[in-house]
Amino acid sequence: MIVVVAALIKKEEKVLIARRLTGDKNVLGKWEFPGGKVEKNENEFEAIEREILEEFELTIKAKNFLVNNKCEYPDKTIDLRLYNCEYISGDFNLHDHSEYQWVDKEQLLTYDLAPADIPLAKYIVEEKI
Repeated sequence: MIVVVAALIKKEEKVLIARRLTGDKNVLGKWEFPGGKVEKNENEFEAIEREILEEFELTIKAKNFLVNNKCEYPDKTIDLRLYNCEYISGDFNLHDHSEYQWVDKEQLLTYDLAPADIPLAKYIVEEKI
């Protein structure tokens, strides 16, 4: 099981999602909540803050855990863990994504999301996070 953290970053009632450009073939071209793998000797809060800095050059503060989803891909199982995060500073500079969008929560499920991200998006819509 691979633990992956994802960030829920909101701005003016919109949610940040990004289209994957690099990495795992199961998610290439799919929209996702940005994030990445937890490395050895780091906690999940540190991991999500590091990943967003690496992938977007944005500084965020991980506030609290929201929900997770265990998803089986053909070659692995991931535990995708969503954290509520606060934007602190920085301007977007994409490294692992081809584009990003701020979307209305109600529109999340109209995007071609990575399979592991779909239950997280449903949670956001249903719980009105």
